Amino acid sequence: MYNSSAAFSSSNTQYKNRLFVYEVEGLSQNSVNTQVPIRSSGTVFITVPYNRMNQEMRRINSLGGKVISIKPAGGDLPEQNSQPAPQQQAASNNKKSMTQAKPKKEKKKVPVNTYRPKNPFVGKCTEIYDLVDEGGIGTCRHMTFDLSSGDPQLEYIEGQSIGIVPPGKDEKGKPHKLRLYSIASTRHGDNLEDKTVSLCVRKLEYKDPETGDHVEGVCSTFLCNLNPGDDVAITGPVGKEMLLPDDEDANVIMIATGTGIAPFRAYLWRMFLEGDKNPDYNYTGKSWLFFGIPKTENILYKDQLEEMVSKNDNFRMDYAISREQKNSEGGRMYIQHRIAEHADELWEMMQNPKTHTYICGLKGMEGGIDEALSAAAAKHDVDWTEYRKAMKKQHRWHVETY
Repeated sequence: MYNSSAAFSSSNTQYKNRLFVYEVEGLSQNSVNTQVPIRSSGTVFITVPYNRMNQEMRRINSLGGKVISIKPAGGDLPEQNSQPAPQQQAASNNKKSMTQAKPKKEKKKVPVNTYRPKNPFVGKCTEIYDLVDEGGIGTCRHMTFDLSSGDPQLEYIEGQSIGIVPPGKDEKGKPHKLRLYSIASTRHGDNLEDKTVSLCVRKLEYKDPETGDHVEGVCSTFLCNLNPGDDVAITGPVGKEMLLPDDEDANVIMIATGTGIAPFRAYLWRMFLEGDKNPDYNYTGKSWLFFGIPKTENILYKDQLEEMVSKNDNFRMDYAISREQKNSEGGRMYIQHRIAEHADELWEMMQNPKTHTYICGLKGMEGGIDEALSAAAAKHDVDWTEYRKAMKKQHRWHVETY
């Protein structure tokens, strides 16, 4: 049992700017007034800023709850199968357990740099097709490469990237440097044979502001102009920032613009489409995708995404279509405006230590997302910047922007 006067004394000034996580038992879902689920053990996690700790303790006591653990928000949070409180442990030691603990799944080693630029793997393009419908903006294509001839095999997992080394030389006569692209397929590949990797690539093209010349990206143009049978020099895989959590009941918030959908396609295909190919993976959490695009015709993988939404109650999706939808102020609807609309609900989801948030796409969206979530956090007297840092430390906040 905690001594509240000792734990929350105002003399503990080193905690003044900290956030703390209470694990509370004895509260019903209605009394908590939050969308954070009550765990099977009957407990719930509540994030509390330092200056409201006494007030929150009184509120919990008035609702009949009891705090059984307190930890700094930046520290390790209790796991779903955490040890019981000391008094519960003492009671359990007096009797034998009727069931054995479920063995933990062995974590798959994350493959990194199987192939490097000096000795890349050369795979063949097996498929390439357009992702932008007629009337859309720009060129974006999905492409698949055969990995079957690799020795060693080029293996990867969802959330990683591969490097592509375009052929030819730059203006200085040196070989082109590699470009990194997020992998858009699951570890089993689009054909579920464990021997392919897929990318989602937008062709970079723009008008030079000084000369007025039309400029095309070297690597993206090379990739978008591929034909089946063409060779492609591949390096990697690389990256550990965007990996999915091991917990099958994790909640996953995904925020994407344009080709930032690539890693999320890999997540969603693994969660909802691979079926019997994943006997060791049965996703039971909730996932929510926010997807920003300029026009309806630019919704990449639209049919498959919407089919998944229709067939899975635990998958939700919201578009931000900038040239067709209006925000609350009458301007264009960008991803940050859609986040702002749902900020309170997202904030509640983030209170659950099993909720992970992923952002992938244009770097410019980060400020607007922070602004929206900062407003939601402020309603609970929480500093969003500090809370985001805490989630980052807990490996629950993942960003890959460009």
